[in-house]
Amino acid sequence: MFMLLLDITIVNVALPDIQRSLHASFSDLQWVVDAYSLSLASLLLTAGSLGDRLGRRRVFAAGFAIFTLASLLCGLAGSPTFLNLMRVLQGVGGSAMFATTLALIAQEFQGPERATAFGIWGATVGGAVAVGPLVGGALTDAFGWEWIFFVNVPIGIAAVALTLSKVAESRAPDAEPVDWPGAATFSAALFLLVFALVRGNPEGWSSLVIVGSLIGSVLLLLLFTAIQLRSDHPMFELALFRKPAFVGVSIVAFCLSAGMFSMFLYLTIYIQDVLNFSPLQAGVRFLPITLLSFFVAPVAGQLLNRIEARVFFGVGLGCVGVGLLLMRGVSVDSTWTTLLAGFLIAGAGIGMTNPAIASIAVGVVPAAKAGMGSGINNTFRQVGIATGVAGLGAIFQSSIQSRLSDHLQQVPDGLSQSVASAGPSAASGGGPQAVDAARDAFIGSFNEILLIGGLIALAGAALGLLLTREKDLVPHGAPAQASVGEAEEPVAA
Repeated sequence: MFMLLLDITIVNVALPDIQRSLHASFSDLQWVVDAYSLSLASLLLTAGSLGDRLGRRRVFAAGFAIFTLASLLCGLAGSPTFLNLMRVLQGVGGSAMFATTLALIAQEFQGPERATAFGIWGATVGGAVAVGPLVGGALTDAFGWEWIFFVNVPIGIAAVALTLSKVAESRAPDAEPVDWPGAATFSAALFLLVFALVRGNPEGWSSLVIVGSLIGSVLLLLLFTAIQLRSDHPMFELALFRKPAFVGVSIVAFCLSAGMFSMFLYLTIYIQDVLNFSPLQAGVRFLPITLLSFFVAPVAGQLLNRIEARVFFGVGLGCVGVGLLLMRGVSVDSTWTTLLAGFLIAGAGIGMTNPAIASIAVGVVPAAKAGMGSGINNTFRQVGIATGVAGLGAIFQSSIQSRLSDHLQQVPDGLSQSVASAGPSAASGGGPQAVDAARDAFIGSFNEILLIGGLIALAGAALGLLLTREKDLVPHGAPAQASVGEAEEPVAA
C-alpha cells in the first residue's frame, strides 16, 4: 500500500515536467491523474468480488504485478496518449490492491488489535503521502520524470515476493459470481461523466458530444442500479445503504478525495508554475501537510478504541475544510507561506480521518463481505478524486477564461488554456499586460476552487458526524447479521 500510494503522490510534483516534456495540454494533465483514478474506481468492486472468490492474497499479488509492469511502461512513454493508457493499466493493478488490502488486515486482527492495525495502515497512508512529493521532486530533478515510474519496478518485484511468502490467503466461504454486467455499466457511466467534465470547456458545454456524454452517464447509472436490484449476486449491494453508517463513511471518503486530494494537482501547478519552485523545492513545501497526516494517523487509530469514529469524521474532515479555506488567501504578491496554516490544519485533519474511514469501511459489513466493503469505500475515494479533478478543472478553466476576458479586450489565442496548464509565465508572448492579466486570472481562479474544495469537505464532515452510528457496526468473527442477507460464516483464513 505504501508503494501504491507513494506513486500517486509522486506523480503530482512531476506533472509540470511531464507537461513540458510531452507537450501535454491541460486536459492531458487532468487525464494523467484521472485515467488512473477512473480505472481504479471502475474496477474496485469487481476486484473485491474476485478477491472474495479467488483469494484475496492471490488477487492482491496479481494486481501488484500488473501495477509494476504498467509503471515500467509509463516511464517509457513518449506521448501523453501512451502515458495515459498506461496509467489506465496502473489503475487496473491498483484496483486489485486497494480492494483487498483492508480485508487482508481485517482477517488477522480482532478487537483492540484491529484498531491498532488500522492505525498502522493509516500511518502507512500518511507516510506515503509525506515522502511522495519529496521523493518525486528529487527523482524528477535528478533523473527526469520517467524515474518516478521506474523506481516502482524493483520495489514492486520485492513486494510481490513478500506478499506470496508472508501474507495468509483468505476468501469468502460462499463467494458469489462476479457481476460482469454491473461492472460494465458502472465503468462506462463513470468514463462518460469524467470525459464530459474534462472536455466540457474545450468542446462547449452545449455541444452534442458533452450533452450526449452526460445523458449517457445518467442512463448507464440508472441501468447499473436496475441490474444491482435484480441481480442475485450484485457487486454493489444496495441494501448496505440502509445503514446510515455505511452512507456516512462513503460520503466522507468521497468528500475527502474530491475536496482535498484532487486539489493537489492545482496546488502543484501554483507552487511550481506560479511561484517558480523546482519539483524538489515543491516537494519540500508539501511536507507540512504530509508530515502532519503521518504523525496524527497512528494516534487517531489508537483513540478509535475510546472515541467514536463519527467524531473523527466531523473533526478531521472539518479540519480539512478549514485548512482549504485558509489556503484561499493567495494574492499576486503571496509567497508559499500563505498556504502554511492551511497545510498544517488540513494535514492533521487527513491524519484523523483516514484510520476512521478504514475501520468503519470493513466494520459496517459482515466479515464474509469485507472485500466488498473495502472495495465500495475505495470506489468512493477514487470517484471523488476523478470527479474532483475533472469538476474543479472545468471550473478552473472557465474562471480563467472569464477573468482574462474581463482584463483584456482581446485575449491572445490559446492564452487561457496556456495559463491553466503552465501558469502565468505561458502568457509572456502576449506582453506585460497579458502576463499581469494571466497572473490575476490564475490567482483568482485558484482561490475560487479552494473555496469549493473547502465547502465540499465541510459538508462531508457534517454528514459523516450525523450519519455514522456505532450500532450499525457488525462484530467480525460473530455471525453476520441477516439484514443484508450475508453468509453467516466468518472469513476463512
